[in-house]
Amino acid sequence: MPAGVEPAASATGEDALAALTALVRDDLEACNRLIVERMQSPVALIPQLAAHIVAAGGKRLRPLLTLAAARLAGYRGARHVALAACVEFIHTATLLHDDVVDESALRRGQASANALFGNKPSVLVGDFLFARAFQLMVDDGSLEVLRILCAASATISEGEVLQLVIQNDTSSTEAQYLAVIEGKTAALFAAATEVGAVVADCAPPAQAALRAYGHNLGVAFQLVDDALDYSAEQERLGKTVGDDFREGKITLPVLLAFARGDEAERAFWRRTIEEREQSDADLSHAIALMQKHRAFADTVARARDYGAKALAALEQFPDSAEKSALADIVEFCISRAR
Repeated sequence: MPAGVEPAASATGEDALAALTALVRDDLEACNRLIVERMQSPVALIPQLAAHIVAAGGKRLRPLLTLAAARLAGYRGARHVALAACVEFIHTATLLHDDVVDESALRRGQASANALFGNKPSVLVGDFLFARAFQLMVDDGSLEVLRILCAASATISEGEVLQLVIQNDTSSTEAQYLAVIEGKTAALFAAATEVGAVVADCAPPAQAALRAYGHNLGVAFQLVDDALDYSAEQERLGKTVGDDFREGKITLPVLLAFARGDEAERAFWRRTIEEREQSDADLSHAIALMQKHRAFADTVARARDYGAKALAALEQFPDSAEKSALADIVEFCISRAR
């Protein structure tokens, strides 16, 4: 861990998330109340469907980052609560849309909204939550906040579309893959922490540092997620293991195994990923090839590299409980791969 960033006592993995949650508990409770209030509608299906995904056990990591970043930067007002709710609405809207695109049956270990309510309601309620997020941005009144969160929303969509473009294409590059995860995941992490700096009226270097922290944490988080899709138990992951494989998604474990494989192994990846010809035994074989070529270990090692960059971005801030908690959350994101 870089100099000047001290971990909280015994705070690793889930303990780190619990410590961060406890640190901003009052703010988070206010954020949750606002989320419940703003997802109401006279159209009964909207709060019913929204409540299903909002109450499905998410960790609220992104709004937690907004709340903690604002406090780290010295903010003692209340604007960050509404912006944390805004960040969570953007995230939840993208989850609803993603599950429709991916035809996912599970979300956080429960039936996905599209599985229960259908694709059309899920897309439309996702649109409703995006609109609620933009209402919260307008209510805040800061053009800088509006710029950051609007840009993140556009970048998320670009990342998702790019993922569709390179899907099923084993000739895709690591640079393209990184562009996908920087768009679909890291952009909102970066915005979540940067708006915390904005409400605190941070100087540009501090604002850039908090953005860099969020960005690098988001990349690390998604790298670990992509490794977990091939290596975790379904109950622990909260989604069907192997979904990425069945959908032909190009992730770093696939790219590494493909690049390091012999011609027979590459033919396997072309058949299963490009042509989508898969048998029941193919997922196990894919996992075996990834283990053979250290695709899991090297993906997690890459996540640790980004985690180190996130920690380095915190160095310019004075020691505080918030700084320690944000440092420890890096380990939480990466330790999920154990």
